[in-house]
Amino acid sequence: MATCRLNRLKTVILPLFILMVSGTPAIGSDRNEPIRPLPLTIDLNPDKVALGDLLFHDTRFSGNNTISCAHCHNLATGGTDHRATSSGINGQLGGIKAPTVFNSGFHFVQFWDGRAATLEEQIEGPVHNPLEMGSSWPNVIKKLQADPKLSRTFKKSYPDGITSANIKDAIATFERSLITFNSRFDQWLRGDEKALSEQELQGYLLFKDYGCISCHQGMNVGGNMYGYMGAMGDYFADRGTPLTQADMGRFNITGLEEDKHLFRVPCLRLAAINPPYFHDGSAKTLEEAVRIMGLYQLGREIPPKDVQAIVAFLHTLVGNHPRLHP
Repeated sequence: MATCRLNRLKTVILPLFILMVSGTPAIGSDRNEPIRPLPLTIDLNPDKVALGDLLFHDTRFSGNNTISCAHCHNLATGGTDHRATSSGINGQLGGIKAPTVFNSGFHFVQFWDGRAATLEEQIEGPVHNPLEMGSSWPNVIKKLQADPKLSRTFKKSYPDGITSANIKDAIATFERSLITFNSRFDQWLRGDEKALSEQELQGYLLFKDYGCISCHQGMNVGGNMYGYMGAMGDYFADRGTPLTQADMGRFNITGLEEDKHLFRVPCLRLAAINPPYFHDGSAKTLEEAVRIMGLYQLGREIPPKDVQAIVAFLHTLVGNHPRLHP
């Protein structure tokens, strides 16, 4: 739940129509709010989605055939593994919390530090990372091509068969299908007055009044800009643990001093079911995360009653997907 300090913000606005959407209400019929409802349907090639689903759960992507994308991104429990750092090949630990894969097609960049511009580009990272899958495309392709049934399935969507480009396209297509539809908050945005309780609606008003909305808005309630962790206080000094390379954020990519501790603002759509929080997984509960964000991003001590109301609102953002069973 990292947020941004506006006078230092490097913003890239998320386009509202990254994906071709059909069957959704016209924007004019929704409430005029800084948070927008997610689309109710999406136009994607079903054969590619099904193939991408298979590949997402295929352990042959790792060097020792033990790790799939789903290892760190468990769809049933929220699209992540609920760990501060994930375990990869041979039990090695990464340096940063795995974000949820749900609704990731709406992010303006991928990874906490924004080092991948697209989902297709993002897929490159785990395959080659020695701490995650520890493999390479030649090794992955060789194993997949040895599977006659999978090879035939590829031919249905990709006449040139199993290639790294086709693998990435299929997985990215599947990931774009992972949208958590029709949350209670989206129902309220579309005009259902009874979708929210009084406390939940009050929580949303507080979310706006305190300034959380300045970085957490749009369809994904985040994911469309960068923000500094510790904009109104030294979060890292007060955290009480040594700085890590992951704490440097986008600085690791650009080498620019002003990019230290700069991260892609996370999506809050499934925050209520995906502890722990922040890039370092340091906040164990949603209440703790809201309180810390108030102190270090907004410079304000949020009273417990208001924290509870904001948390109640965040629970209304959790939508539906056939694979999601929190």
